Amino acid sequence: MENSTPPRGVYIPLITPFTGTGEVALNALERLAHELLDEGATGLVALGTTAEVATLTAEEKRSVVDVVARVCREGGAPLIVGAGSNDTASSREALAALRRVPEAVAALTLVPYFTRPSEAGVIAHFTELAADSPVPLVIYHIPYRTGQELSAETLRRLAALPGVVGVKYAIGAITASTADLMADPPAGFAVLAGDDVLVSPLLAMGAHGGILASAHLATARFAELVRSWHMGDAAHARDLGHRLAVLSAALFTEPNPTVVKGVLHARGRIPTPAVRLPLLPAGSASVSAALGALDALGL
Repeated sequence: MENSTPPRGVYIPLITPFTGTGEVALNALERLAHELLDEGATGLVALGTTAEVATLTAEEKRSVVDVVARVCREGGAPLIVGAGSNDTASSREALAALRRVPEAVAALTLVPYFTRPSEAGVIAHFTELAADSPVPLVIYHIPYRTGQELSAETLRRLAALPGVVGVKYAIGAITASTADLMADPPAGFAVLAGDDVLVSPLLAMGAHGGILASAHLATARFAELVRSWHMGDAAHARDLGHRLAVLSAALFTEPNPTVVKGVLHARGRIPTPAVRLPLLPAGSASVSAALGALDALGL
């Protein structure tokens, strides 16, 4: 597969709302997805980790993708779908299944986790996947979950693969490796911030956008932040970025997406704040603090 246009802007990795009896609330998901696009999101991500994808059945996953694909089709917005695991063969099958989703412009695919292959093994994994995938790949690099650090040089080698168009960059910090990558970013390869608190400094270094759970709230402000950095309005972007970082920090005081769901429920946007075990619902203090951060933004 040849490289496609790299994603830019704010993509929201959708939560999966649940009903009071524990089923996926598909109507609420559809309504929320439309609202987020209307509020300024560039596109949506279905079946990311924020969706509690590990707890969804195969049938639920298909239903979620069908709903979000329909919303993106109706809204003329790009859809990225989470697909793949730490097993190359099963990842290839998961990607092949995206042939039934014509709305998908890319797949968000994790660096192999738990098994911790060598960097050469990671390159071989993505080389094989990109060669067969019906859609381009956005690599999800999150070493504090996968246990696998990748150097800037390895990311450049991955970027050179036909069919790899970007990385969700969530290493938990701005490091010397970050500076190395952003000083000479690969052509035709999007760096998308994945640590919500750090989105503004990464944009200041030249990132193309972000895949941001926090953008379920203050969606228009996150879109404004990306535009401001890309337009060179550093003074406004710096101030807005600091204020949005306070919101993001509040939304991540407990495991994602528990606080996000608590706030969405408190604002009447989803029917319950329920999550599936092993997650537990966020405490009231965390939800109240996040609501206060939203109030401070005038939202």
